[in-house]
Parts: sequence; C-alpha cells; structure tokens
Amino acid sequence: MSILADLKTPIFAAEGILHIDPATFRLEVSGLVDRPLSFSLAELKQQFPIATVNRRLTSVSGWSVRADWNGILWRDFFKSIGVQEKARYVLFASPADYTTVVWLKDLEEGEALLAWGAGGQALEPEYGGPLRMVVPQLWGYKSCKWLCRIEFLEKYRTGYWELRGYSHRAEIEPGETFDVNSGQYYPIPGGEVTNF
Repeated sequence: MSILADLKTPIFAAEGILHIDPATFRLEVSGLVDRPLSFSLAELKQQFPIATVNRRLTSVSGWSVRADWNGILWRDFFKSIGVQEKARYVLFASPADYTTVVWLKDLEEGEALLAWGAGGQALEPEYGGPLRMVVPQLWGYKSCKWLCRIEFLEKYRTGYWELRGYSHRAEIEPGETFDVNSGQYYPIPGGEVTNF
C-alpha cells in the first residue's frame, strides 16, 4: 500500500478510475520529437535514472500531500528523447482522453517527475498507477494520472479542466490548504508548497 492510500489521500478522477495492467502498459511519446517512442514500464525503469523526490502534490480543491515519489525526473527524461527546438508545450494524456498541457519552461524548474510509486510502493490505480506525472509547483490537475501519452507541441492546446474554466498555467495561488499528512490546515504563500 502506498503512502497515499495509507493516508487516505482524497481520490478524484474526472473520467473515472482507470485500471491499467502494468504488464501491458505503454507510454507513447510523439509530436515534436526526432522520432516517436514507446516504452513499457520495465523499459522506463531500465533506460532512465531512477529518482526519489520528497515533494508535495497540491490540489486546487484544497488539500496537499507530501510523499517520497519514485520515478524518473522530468529533466532526465526530456534530455534523452530528442525533443525538437520549436517545442514550447507538452501535452499529457490518459487512455480516457483526459489531457492537460504544461509550458515546457515550467517543467525546467523544480522536481517534476514521471512517477510509478510513492514511499517505495507502486501507485494504486486510484492514485494514477501505473504511471502519472507529479508537477509539485503547479496545481494537481497538471499532474496527469494514468499517463499513457506525451506529445510535444509548438502551440498550446486547451486541456480537460482548462476547457472548464481552470487556469491554463495552473500556478498555485496563495491561500490555505489541508495537509493530508498531519490533518491540519496551513496557509500557503503561492508557488510550490514547501513551508510544511
């Protein structure tokens, strides 16, 4: 059981919880890359450096959870896949056609990663397993669950929640959030939540 399940972290799935077999999972990489790529979960673990980062995932719905996320740092993934210079954005998608788009320069900062685990345990389907994005400095809807496709773009495309009025940039705003780890509410100053 991952720490997310152990803490009873809130579960939200815009298109329902997806159950993807890790043994048959594929991550497809397309768009402005030198050549399209496809990876199994095992290939991702073999071909890229594995990292653990202690960061918070913060939801626009008012909660935040800290975990040791296990996976591949975005910067290590990015530098190895032949992204073309004209790429400005990256689209993340689930098999159910949930999409969100992030500015590439926003991913250059911080410790974003492609995560398959938390606290050394595989992510449960409820929390986006077998693979999800974790982008700590942006609202959680940019951290696409059940990640199956990454597409590099020159022009911005509007994603699932952005079509419904959510911020395109998704910068975490000042306010107050519920800390799932401690069960307490804390003020947050804006940007990545690092003050508790």
